[in-house]
Amino acid sequence: MITKEATQVAPAPVHEAPEPPRSVKRRRAWDEVPRWHIYLPLSIYLVFTLIPFYWILLFALRPAGSTSLVPWPITFDHFEKVWTERSFGTYFENSVYVGLATLVMTTLVALAGGYALARFDFKVKNAFMLALLCSQFVPGALLLVPLFEIFAELKMINSLGSVIIAETVFQLPLSMILISNFIKNVPYSLEEAAWVDGCNRLTAFRIVVLPLLRPGLIAVGSFAFVHSWNHFLFALMFLNNQDKQTIPVGLNTLMSADSVDLGALAAGGIIAAVPVVIVFAFIQKWLITGFSAGAVKG
Repeated sequence: MITKEATQVAPAPVHEAPEPPRSVKRRRAWDEVPRWHIYLPLSIYLVFTLIPFYWILLFALRPAGSTSLVPWPITFDHFEKVWTERSFGTYFENSVYVGLATLVMTTLVALAGGYALARFDFKVKNAFMLALLCSQFVPGALLLVPLFEIFAELKMINSLGSVIIAETVFQLPLSMILISNFIKNVPYSLEEAAWVDGCNRLTAFRIVVLPLLRPGLIAVGSFAFVHSWNHFLFALMFLNNQDKQTIPVGLNTLMSADSVDLGALAAGGIIAAVPVVIVFAFIQKWLITGFSAGAVKG
């Protein structure tokens, strides 16, 4: 006999809705934030960032003796003055030479050292990496005395070569660490496949690995160029003649104990900043890609 309880149909199981992925949760939380909570702090930060730039443009473009808050009428007398009378044309050429030479030397030496750190194992490898990291805590001022003595013995004082070597030595530790991380992200199997095809290690590196390191090389090279372009201390200590000085030292000559030519100083600052801004405008995509790739261990 079939009982009443037996004839009852079991309830269908209730299926719970799947939990939304974490990215959807973050998107919903982002959408719930009022826009003014984001735009207001960014606007305040932008104002404080742009005011100094506008102030520099104001002093560089308005006539001497003017107190107007608007650069009108616009004049380029300050730029002509610093470029001709203050020898900024010579300073600019010296800075370009030092920056490009430092870029090439730092990139080549860091590429060789970074490859050795990434692909070879040796007994003092960890100690060497630790020494590279610790060298970043040494300020450049501590290197002035030993470097000056070395360059004096080599008869390189008052030579742009001394500044190039000093800048390269100062940039190498961080550049080698970054390059080694870039090379670690390149699969070792690619080089092995090239060896099987008959390439030696140098040819395999040039054909297979080097094209993949383009973002990293651009990041390291641009960092070395910008640092050498803006560095003041080495050029001040190792260069004596005016025709050998760089732009940072040239800007320092515009200030004296009695007076400061604000118009000329602002014009010189713009001349010094424009090349760096142009470089970063063209390589910003490669720079971000390179540093993000070097920060991840493959």
